[in-house]
Amino acid sequence: ERQHPDDISYRHYGHAWQLSFPGPDFTDAVPAGWSVVALFGAPQTPAQDAPAQDAAAVTGDAGRGKTLAYTCLGCHGIENYKNANPVYRVPLLRGQHPEYIAIALNAYKNGERSHATMHSQAVSMTEQDIADVAVFLAGTPIVAAENANPVGKPPTAAAACVACHGTDGVGIVGMYPTLAGQYPDYIERALHDYQRGNRKNDIMAGFVGELTEADIAALAAYYSRQQPKLQIIPKRRFWFTAND
Repeated sequence: ERQHPDDISYRHYGHAWQLSFPGPDFTDAVPAGWSVVALFGAPQTPAQDAPAQDAAAVTGDAGRGKTLAYTCLGCHGIENYKNANPVYRVPLLRGQHPEYIAIALNAYKNGERSHATMHSQAVSMTEQDIADVAVFLAGTPIVAAENANPVGKPPTAAAACVACHGTDGVGIVGMYPTLAGQYPDYIERALHDYQRGNRKNDIMAGFVGELTEADIAALAAYYSRQQPKLQIIPKRRFWFTAND
């Protein structure tokens, strides 16, 4: 069990996460029969393989992560901040699953994702550093509504996305990223990177290989409109210092 800065805690039970906060409990479980892995991680073997799934659990110290992540806020703490070349907005992270953020950081660290700045940030991180930073950046993960009502009509290409990302763009478990409210140009860039091999993932490579440019644009627009949405990380008064 771990405690978030906003007093929300959650505990891992095999294939499920139980969240505890003022109000009713919510349990987010892996659907029976699924063997799909973290969207941006390496392929796994059958869903019954509990140890492989449990390995995605993240236990971090958000207070320590806040100190370690102060340089992150120079990009992820500024609304609409853009990557210089190529130009696209850097992703919104507040509300994301910490498990997914840890997977992404490890991918930048080991070269499964190609991005020079992110590699330089992640390469010196220990596993505990990554866990601490992930828990801080995520804050309170977005939870899907019990009866989610998508905003707008899902594009045809989204039929293959909902099994992992839900109808409203909220990842069904921590390993799958939440896409709701994400910048559409970032989603497009991520899909293009899978097509080009700049992000290495067998599942995603097989999926995006069938997508047209129109499909990618439609998916990005659809998921960017979903609610509740990801947010920027509140920036310190002075982002260039580790102290508040």
